[in-house]
Amino acid sequence: MPNGEFAARKLVRQRKHQRLLKKSFKRDYFNLKAKYDPVGVVPRAKGIVLKTFAVEQKQPSSGQIKCVRVQLIKNSKLVGAFVPGNHGIEQIAEHDEVTIEGLGGSQRGQMGHIPGMRYKVVEVNGTNLRKILEGKREKPKR
Repeated sequence: MPNGEFAARKLVRQRKHQRLLKKSFKRDYFNLKAKYDPVGVVPRAKGIVLKTFAVEQKQPSSGQIKCVRVQLIKNSKLVGAFVPGNHGIEQIAEHDEVTIEGLGGSQRGQMGHIPGMRYKVVEVNGTNLRKILEGKREKPKR
């Protein structure tokens, strides 16, 4: 603990240095999330489906994960999104408008055995995908 006439200045500089070592503080302080995250600081974003495809699961799981390539409306960036549910990919066609949200991995990252997919599809043409799969709603035509 410094003491003396100029001790306060040293304490302030030490505190600032310690705060910048924290990842969460640095992300907020330098506005990194808005700068590098395609969706930005909002929890959801709308986009247009460009194509549907399947990716292999990571080891030790095996199987095909159904995904879509989405172009975001807000900034025209391309992202990959996982389509949840059994036969969920059959409800999504090219040029449909989908809403995506974060998949739930740490720090908006990928989750589990799904390689490279950071987002999941929540709505198709303004209707909840889970309700469509349960048969409670019908997918609207565009």
